[in-house]
Amino acid sequence: MATDVHGEVTADRAVVEVNALTRSFDGRAVLDELALTVRSGEFVALLGRSGCGKSTLLRVLAGLDRDIEGSVLVPRRRAVAFQTPRLMPWKRVWRNVVLGLPGRPTRETAVRALAEVGLEHRAHAWPKTLSGGEAQRASLARALVREPDLLLLDEPFGALDALTRITARQQVAEVWQRRGCAVLLVTHDVEEALLLADRVLVMQDGVIAHEQPVDLPRPRDVGAPEFSLLRAGLLTELGVVAPQDPC
Repeated sequence: MATDVHGEVTADRAVVEVNALTRSFDGRAVLDELALTVRSGEFVALLGRSGCGKSTLLRVLAGLDRDIEGSVLVPRRRAVAFQTPRLMPWKRVWRNVVLGLPGRPTRETAVRALAEVGLEHRAHAWPKTLSGGEAQRASLARALVREPDLLLLDEPFGALDALTRITARQQVAEVWQRRGCAVLLVTHDVEEALLLADRVLVMQDGVIAHEQPVDLPRPRDVGAPEFSLLRAGLLTELGVVAPQDPC
């Protein structure tokens, strides 16, 4: 795997460049010569059926899977948040946030990141006392404290109830707009993808099979005709809604 360590990431520069990426398991290609580009500051959502390779791609970009063929160029400063927060139960929340940071990170460093997601008041709490939404926000703070140029989100809202999920989406949107980092969100939720992303990609059989720009003003209205049209098109690409025959 070729890893490009960028210095300063400029406005128009690609922070992710993937070419001919192949990842196989037991002789079956889960990623099959996949190509992908994500530009600085861009919010990209990745949709696809279970088993299409979405999470595998994210793990490769995060540097967690290196048994690949092809070229993967990513920035040095990148961070990932998973569906499961993966907090260490024997460490207080603030220590979980700075876990793995080089040097001797302070509580104040953690609190600044927690404040971005509205959780600074829980910095000294034990993870087992957090609600599901709070734990997910702590996981996001742990990613943000690394000052990433690329933020990778692997279905981070999937385990949340409907109301908490709405709040979590809004917080991610606010963090992205404030930070200006590139975001790649893996999700099964078409509406979520359209609410958040500049561009939605559909994976199928290990490749990017469809690309949909989302040129809608923010905040987006799920009831708007343009939104409904994009949603219907993506559902069709996913095989959820069959194209209707003309009358």
